[in-house]
Amino acid sequence: MNRPAPRSIDQYLGQLRDTLKGEDPALVQDALYDAEEYLRAEVASHAPKTEADVLELIASTYGAPDEVAEAYRTTEKTVKEALKRPPPPPRRTLLGRFFGIYADSRAWTALFYMLLALVTGIFYFTVTVTGLSLSVGLMFLIIGVPVFLLFIGLTRVLSLVEGRIVEGLLGVRMPRRPLRSTQGLSFGARIKEMLLDRRTWTTLLYMVLMLPLGIIYFTAAVTGLALGVCGIAVPVVAMLHLLGLAPGPIEVDGENLAWPLTLPVALFGVVLTTALMHGVRALGELHGRLARALLLSRDGE
Repeated sequence: MNRPAPRSIDQYLGQLRDTLKGEDPALVQDALYDAEEYLRAEVASHAPKTEADVLELIASTYGAPDEVAEAYRTTEKTVKEALKRPPPPPRRTLLGRFFGIYADSRAWTALFYMLLALVTGIFYFTVTVTGLSLSVGLMFLIIGVPVFLLFIGLTRVLSLVEGRIVEGLLGVRMPRRPLRSTQGLSFGARIKEMLLDRRTWTTLLYMVLMLPLGIIYFTAAVTGLALGVCGIAVPVVAMLHLLGLAPGPIEVDGENLAWPLTLPVALFGVVLTTALMHGVRALGELHGRLARALLLSRDGE
């Protein structure tokens, strides 16, 4: 049964949301933002006309909610196919699956994210704490409200930037548009929308959490890599010493370590490094879920 044509922007967005029900919430958020931004701009440019008249006027250009939803589904599928990484070759043995992690590009990008998280975590934490402090300290002055709006707007921009990083390095679909358009809203309505929006506060929580998480990720990654690489390098250094190409033997408890005894150390380094790559891959997936839970609107679910 065909739905009645929407007579207002809210009705249009409601039908579009219903049509996209069951799709990825990030896709729903992008579609709703684009539609609202376009419709409000058109209504504003046709000031003498009502919303119903404008919607009827642009129905043939922008499309009905069903048509717009189908276009977004098609585009999303096309983009996913274009960006899809080739799957690693199947590994039948336990050792093959264990060491096959080195052929998984997502493990390497997750490792890079773990190292980058310390820098982004410090930046996000500094911005959040500074912005909250200024907003609270100036809340009784006239300038306090603009400072708060500027701060919240900045955190929303940072959440989109973080979403691009998470999607690019961890492979988790994140929003590519803000939560909703503020075009046409009054100054008071914008403040109310920001204060009542759950994602305003979950975004601030994410920004604060990124500092301890960044420290944990960076420390674990650097420590694991250092131990693993050093273990692998032990027999190489010992061999170079035997060939006279490296100064000083390798000593353990004051005694020289024979070259054959360095092989178990190298084996430990290989196993540790490989286990680290598996751990990094798993941590990347967990962090992607956290980012979606705190940075993504649930309106589409």
